[in-house]
Amino acid sequence: MKRACVIGWPVEHSRSPLIHRYWLKQYGIDGAYEKEAVSPKELAQFLGSLKQRGYVGCNVTLPHKEAALQAAEVAEEAARVIGAANTLWLDDSGRLNAGNTDAYGFITNLDAAAPSWNEEVRPVMVLGAGGAARAIVHGLLAEGAGRIVLANRTRGRADALAGAFGPSVTAVDWQKRGSALAGCGLLVNATSLGMTGKDALDLDLAELPPDAVVADIVYSPLETELLAAARARGNRTVDGLGMLLYQAVPGFERWFGVRPEVSPGLRDHIAASLGEG
Repeated sequence: MKRACVIGWPVEHSRSPLIHRYWLKQYGIDGAYEKEAVSPKELAQFLGSLKQRGYVGCNVTLPHKEAALQAAEVAEEAARVIGAANTLWLDDSGRLNAGNTDAYGFITNLDAAAPSWNEEVRPVMVLGAGGAARAIVHGLLAEGAGRIVLANRTRGRADALAGAFGPSVTAVDWQKRGSALAGCGLLVNATSLGMTGKDALDLDLAELPPDAVVADIVYSPLETELLAAARARGNRTVDGLGMLLYQAVPGFERWFGVRPEVSPGLRDHIAASLGEG
């Protein structure tokens, strides 16, 4: 029986077991997916003993994503560019491989929910400058997005992220995030603002074109205040649950040998666990 897990500190909040156990049951695979609470000081020892523990690989959540990349012997391009790993697996030689599926998850969900989002190659506004924003910027550029504008509450972090990707990405002050929406074809909230229990995003959408797409990586609640405001003015919207589901696909295939489908049934199953639907 093949076994995989998710590691984090803490790890109880992770929705990964619900996703992967759903697929294991759906495809009739003799496998298991577990949670492992691993402290930072235990990480190196844990990753070095994956095989001995009976695991073929694992998902990685906070605060281990950067350290997991450093621990890997082989890293895919996305993980190297993003500077973090969320998926690890042992290859046939026993080497620890690292990938980052966040960009894949975001772009695949965006393509599915808002086809032709980049048809006119207009500027994209990304709010945030953390790991999620870095993955999303990488994914957008790989898909041919034009100019990307970053706004973050700490301007220095936005400048640093923009500098890592070159002249196609520029930063603006957080206070100018509303006016910077003029002419954008896509707005992405890659912060935790608007999440249940967090501060509100507080963004005026007046300058955003009415045909622009608005995406939020927050999935609790499923319809954030940003998405509700965008929907009310006629913009197409993309919630964050799809990104969570699609980013899980490559890891499941690596570990269990089947490429799973992100189905309405899976979405309903995870939404129910969030108290939605």
